[in-house]
Amino acid sequence: MTDEIKVAPGVYYTKEHEWAKPQEDGIVLVGIDDYAQGQLHEIVYVELPKVDADVVQGKSIGAVESVKAVSDMFSPVSGKIVEVNQDLLDNPDKINKDPYGEGWIAKIQPSNLQADLAKLYDAEKYKAYLATLKH
Repeated sequence: MTDEIKVAPGVYYTKEHEWAKPQEDGIVLVGIDDYAQGQLHEIVYVELPKVDADVVQGKSIGAVESVKAVSDMFSPVSGKIVEVNQDLLDNPDKINKDPYGEGWIAKIQPSNLQADLAKLYDAEKYKAYLATLKH
């Protein structure tokens, strides 16, 4: 099953299946990963974080609702929300179709990026973690 899960280079992952991708301008793009969207199946609603909200790594920033469940989203890094993907309000299925692209959830101005990234998985370590989740 993990062979089908997409991971992306330059992306960092949490155990709760969120991802963080540092951008050249210092902003971090965040979302939920391919594994999470696959477990949730059809995503029908996204509760986006508030712009200008201060967020803490590992704390809830919103939720995604699918036909199966409602799941909290946790921030992979600490900082301030500078933008949210408003398009997800009308098209939440973009998370299913393109979790690392058009399905991004928020952009965060990080407050302690290097320390936060050190607590996350890179793509290879995340693949190994996913392998431990096989049933």
